[in-house]
Amino acid sequence: MAQSLCLYHTNTVKVPFTASGEELLRSSAFKTKPINVKVSTGYRARAGGSVSAGLGTVGIPHQWYNLIADLPVKPPPPLHPKTFEPVKPEDLSPLFPNELIKQEASNDQFIDIPEEVRDIYQLWRPTPLIRAKRLEKLLDTPARIYYKYEGVSPAGSHKPNSAVPQVWYNAQEGVKNVVTETGAGQWGSALAFACSLFGLNCEVWQVRASYDQKPYRKLMMQTWGAKVHPSPSNATDAGRRILQMDPGSPGSLGIAISEAVEVAAKNADTKYCLGSVLNHVLLHQTVIGEECIKQMEAIGETPDVIIGCTGGGSNFAGLSFPFIREKLKGKINPLIRAVEPTACPSLTRGIYAYDYGDTAGLTPLMKMHTLGHDFVPDPIHSGGLRYHGMAPLISHVYELGFMEAIAIPQIECFQGAIKFARSEGLIPAPEPTHAIAATIREALHCRETGEPKVILMAMCGHGHFDLPAYEKYLEGSMVDLSFAEENMHASLANIPQLVH
Repeated sequence: MAQSLCLYHTNTVKVPFTASGEELLRSSAFKTKPINVKVSTGYRARAGGSVSAGLGTVGIPHQWYNLIADLPVKPPPPLHPKTFEPVKPEDLSPLFPNELIKQEASNDQFIDIPEEVRDIYQLWRPTPLIRAKRLEKLLDTPARIYYKYEGVSPAGSHKPNSAVPQVWYNAQEGVKNVVTETGAGQWGSALAFACSLFGLNCEVWQVRASYDQKPYRKLMMQTWGAKVHPSPSNATDAGRRILQMDPGSPGSLGIAISEAVEVAAKNADTKYCLGSVLNHVLLHQTVIGEECIKQMEAIGETPDVIIGCTGGGSNFAGLSFPFIREKLKGKINPLIRAVEPTACPSLTRGIYAYDYGDTAGLTPLMKMHTLGHDFVPDPIHSGGLRYHGMAPLISHVYELGFMEAIAIPQIECFQGAIKFARSEGLIPAPEPTHAIAATIREALHCRETGEPKVILMAMCGHGHFDLPAYEKYLEGSMVDLSFAEENMHASLANIPQLVH
């Protein structure tokens, strides 16, 4: 068997993998001559050039894709939280730089990716599309399972795809400080990483339950230079109000957003960055799907089913939106399935209505599937995906019938994650365990029907800093949470009653 392959080249990394017949569908976007690599069946190689599987070059996209341009019905506009009138660009200027405000409201089909951003993307993009042959064998399914793996980024998830351009646009406009919220810590880590590249100060409010459960996420952020607060905190009026009502509050993304937005709104030299939900964030993530379309074309495959987890919706949108474009053109017709946790099921149990994006009501009102901005998931929910609402654009696409949604309990998700880890070798973050569980369901259905479907799954990050969740599962202390219907109704009673 060949030895582990180590290749060093301009802007490339060395990652030895065991592959045993799997295909690594990754190729170069670097402006260098391809490196022809002979790889034994025992190893996979990632390098700045072609791989011996004979794939053509699939580079980093030059443009982000804006699904709004191709939708037959445009999504409802965000509303001002005080006047309830459609938001104007100047309403958003205290929070975001001008270029991101333009992207948020854009109807252009494609938006150019700045070269400086593409240069940084080269640290980890294009990301691999991998066929899960060992999982297929374990499940004894005729289905062919592929996963687009975003865990190769420096922060270990898809989040830097938006963190880097957001920080770059802020830096271009002379912003010195950015603030944000984070739940499990994936977004906070990504923003801290991006700020370290451009010399911006980064301040993060991390949901208290995650802050306590995941100390290494906090340390990642601090290593990249960020200041991290547990949320709710005493650093903001919004946090202090919550702590007065509930000193032991486990926090929520809605509360953390309120704290970060408050700081940005009060300080002229500070802007706010959001890791999901808004249109410009979903736009940046479409590099995932654009690459994946080319990678699948290169091997002559077309997905029959596309599956991704949804919390706020950025990773799901990033993979699925370019495929929805091709579906709208009539070129392909995949079933597109979002998977959410039964503990926080905004698409499958929430209502489609205008609601605030945060608990304190500081953000614009967005038409979205929501459990109510006061909804707080149970702190023992281990599977991530804790946001009370769904991205307005995904909610709109769901209403138009271009996708479907299901909710899966966390024990089934972690059962699937263990199968995946023990067959494919990668330990998934808690969030994509939902996509894995749904993929396993689909693959087992194919075993029953004999259908050789092509299943494409979004694998949005690794779980190396989320191992306490696995510890709960492995020691048998993880429980499936019954959805708190009464909590949702109480929360929904507080959303604005608008007629639109």
